[in-house]
Amino acid sequence: MGVSSSSCAVLSCDGPYTSFSFGGHDIRFRTPKNLVRYVDVREWYKGYLVVNAEYDGCPEPVEEYIDLVPILSNLYFDVDEFLAPIRGVTVA
Repeated sequence: MGVSSSSCAVLSCDGPYTSFSFGGHDIRFRTPKNLVRYVDVREWYKGYLVVNAEYDGCPEPVEEYIDLVPILSNLYFDVDEFLAPIRGVTVA
């Protein structure tokens, strides 16, 4: 059984920025310049992501960890309310 698009967030990167999109919000934060793309999301748990990422100069994808809770808190989001409806994350 898949995750509906209304409960699925999207993770992407564009240059030195990562974008996490959900519910009409596009949250951007800085990432290393040599990040090429996110390959897949291995785990999603209440704002914490484990992803495989492709970096320029690395022959294999690298496991990365992203904690959205402090990012959302710094942007004055109600973290629990924002994250509650998200059931999965896909890579764009």
